Amino acid sequence: MPVPTAPPALPLPDSWTELRAELDRWVVAGRRARFWWRDDDAVAPTPALDRLLALAARHGRWIALAVIPAGAEPALADRLSDAPATVIQHGWAHRSHAPAGEKTAELGDHRPAEAVLAELAAGRERLQALFGGRFRPVLAPPWNRIGPQVRARLGEAGLAVLSGFGARGAVPGLTQVNTHADPIDWRGGRGFAGINRALAPILRHLADRRSGTADPEEPTGLLTHHLAHDDEGWIFLDGLLSILTRHPATAWPDARSLFGARP
Repeated sequence: MPVPTAPPALPLPDSWTELRAELDRWVVAGRRARFWWRDDDAVAPTPALDRLLALAARHGRWIALAVIPAGAEPALADRLSDAPATVIQHGWAHRSHAPAGEKTAELGDHRPAEAVLAELAAGRERLQALFGGRFRPVLAPPWNRIGPQVRARLGEAGLAVLSGFGARGAVPGLTQVNTHADPIDWRGGRGFAGINRALAPILRHLADRRSGTADPEEPTGLLTHHLAHDDEGWIFLDGLLSILTRHPATAWPDARSLFGARP
């Protein structure tokens, strides 16, 4: 009796094709899939920042640039004077205060909330002074982590919009505008994660929004880190933006639509 053999493995679907197919489903449904783009860790002009801004300009998109207040240089404000970027706040100094053995967090509940909020308020004031009307009082927590006690009192620091990672939940008194896909493999060498892995969260969030499993009004957010991308990552971003800026299903709201009017 012959030994049964496993059926041949089916080829993996091409993720770019799957992305186009998912967006086509939005067209058939008569709906628009909204996107936005956040990039973290800016403090100064660099060649990597130039590459980021050139990429955004080439595709006609704007970036929410999450700037670290403690390290922000005046030269960064000069560089952004005519760039397609809105500045938001990336914590205070991007320094972890978590005890050994716990996940890194600058804005956790490891310190008194008053101390954390005072730093955030100082950071907001510094960014307002440096960037003027380009700054929006939106907080992107370092490592996308914030303690519940700090989060509940964020308005005391003059910050009413929170941008984390993953599908948003209800937070009383706060507007949430999250990101959902990061193409860097932070745990496996910190290089590009690969096309399939990088696109999977985008495909999942789009499908969940379309089906109602996730908040259908939540825009799908791209998260990048210009200082950390390798060449493969940059090539991927160029390809992704080529699709997302040209497909008829997509829409890219402006900063006012996303974050609300300036206070």
